[in-house]
Amino acid sequence: MKPSPSKLATAGRAAAPGQPVAAAVDYRLARAATLRAWRSGQLGRHEVCDAQRELQRNAEFCGQPTGRSCPVCDSEGAVGGLEAERPVSAANKSGDLVEVTYVFGSRLPKHGRCVTTRAEMQRLQHRVSVSTGYVVEVCTVCGWNHLVRRFTLGGRRSA
Repeated sequence: MKPSPSKLATAGRAAAPGQPVAAAVDYRLARAATLRAWRSGQLGRHEVCDAQRELQRNAEFCGQPTGRSCPVCDSEGAVGGLEAERPVSAANKSGDLVEVTYVFGSRLPKHGRCVTTRAEMQRLQHRVSVSTGYVVEVCTVCGWNHLVRRFTLGGRRSA
């Protein structure tokens, strides 16, 4: 299965001579292990569908659609009775996943920055200081969330 690249996170490309190489970590194996543990009953739904309210809000208003369905909603064939517990996003009634990108680093807010545009990501990429980005997939219906990818950006040397 070919991974779908985030529209915002383009780390991992070869750097120009004299520039640091960006590092990226993919969490697909950890995701698969978590889903296996949930399906086998080792983890409860409350342990895998535990997105915090701020993550849910960012997913609803800033998330980039992935075109992939939520593995929890898909497995249960429906929302699974959580309608009363979580408000269903008008934009995501079917349990489709969205990706939310956060960046943490010096001179950024302590809670990180939720990056929503390619231009903003490029500005962060061209900074002198090194930052770390995190892409999280989220289902706004059931609260499933998992870290998809971590990457470094910035670290450009002055000319």
